[in-house]
Amino acid sequence: MYKGREGQWAFLLHRLSGIAILAYLLIHVFSIGSFIFGERFYMAIHETYDWPIFRIGLVFITAGVVYHAFNGLRIIVMDFTGAGVAYQRQMWYAVMALTVISGLYAAWTLLPRLLGGY
Repeated sequence: MYKGREGQWAFLLHRLSGIAILAYLLIHVFSIGSFIFGERFYMAIHETYDWPIFRIGLVFITAGVVYHAFNGLRIIVMDFTGAGVAYQRQMWYAVMALTVISGLYAAWTLLPRLLGGY
C-alpha cells in the first residue's frame, strides 16, 4: 500500500515513538513510586539516571514526544479533512523538521548534563 514511502515511515515512527513514550512513563511512575521503599532506594535509582545512556535518552524522548504529537495532528488532519491526504507527504516532512529542530534544541539545552555536569 505505502510501498516504502513516507506514509510507511510515518506509521512505523509513530508506533515506535508511542512505545518509547509508554516505556518512559512506566519508568517515571516506578521512579516516583520507589520512594515508598525508602530514601536510599529512591536515590539509588536516581543516581542510575545519571548514566550517559539515560542522558542521551532524554534528547530522544523529547524528539519522540514532539514527533508523536505532531504526527498525531497530521493523522487528524488526514482523517477529518478531504485535502489532508493530498498533502500528507508535505505534512510528514514538516513533522520531521519540527522533530529534528526540537531534538537539536533539547540537545543544546541538555548539553551540560550530557557532558556530565549540571
